[in-house]
Amino acid sequence: MKDIKDTDFIKFLGTAGARIVVSKQLRASGGMWFSLFGLNVLVDPGPGCLVRCVSSKPKMDPMELDAIILSHRHLDHAADVNVMIEAMTEGGFKKRGTVYAPEDALIDDPVILKYIRNYPSDIKIIKAGGRYQLSDAVFFETPLRHQHPSETYGINFFTPGYTVSLLVDTRYFPELLQHYKGDVLIVNVVRKTVDKDMQSWLYHLCMKDVREIVCTLKPKITILNHFGMTMVKAQPRIVAEELSKETGLKIIAASDGMKFDLKSVC
Repeated sequence: MKDIKDTDFIKFLGTAGARIVVSKQLRASGGMWFSLFGLNVLVDPGPGCLVRCVSSKPKMDPMELDAIILSHRHLDHAADVNVMIEAMTEGGFKKRGTVYAPEDALIDDPVILKYIRNYPSDIKIIKAGGRYQLSDAVFFETPLRHQHPSETYGINFFTPGYTVSLLVDTRYFPELLQHYKGDVLIVNVVRKTVDKDMQSWLYHLCMKDVREIVCTLKPKITILNHFGMTMVKAQPRIVAEELSKETGLKIIAASDGMKFDLKSVC
């Protein structure tokens, strides 16, 4: 196993999920920055991502990005994708970085503008069962399509020292339990509870779903993220502490600007 660098981390540029929390900016919505074995990867640059990057302490310099990944095209995940591509490529003057996105983010009602597409070194379409090499040491997989209104994929990052799973927006379905077995599991949980009349149309996880997922997968640490109004009102930190005590597993809630040290999981 290679030595894990002190610089390996996940920076939560925003933890907002769902329309109201995002539109009111009750929580920031900038997405996540992963630093993995010297590689910098931005996932789901939602509204305000660029502002969150340059205002972070220390600053997260977009020109140091190697890749940008969209799990899906919804605005809370993709609104800043164009400006972040432009920033990554120094205004389009330096052709660099790779963008990964589902096909419908590029073809059907696209969120990545056509004139921007020549700026990065490459744009790759992600699909169910896909594997994508980010560097000699790091790759990611998109194991299955999620049950969500747009084409949506979760992500498993693989490095020589640890694995990180990102379980993004989806309705609960049993196949989720066969994947996302990372040392670190980040779960998007929009609602605390779900009423019976919501079950037919809601395409997001609630805490009941999260409990089943973590009790089955038993990651070294679970990080709750992407909170809707019911989670914000319930205070995610308290919700995470309660589930941690109930299950005996290490569960925390992300907060805006939180930096999680990946060396701590090894």
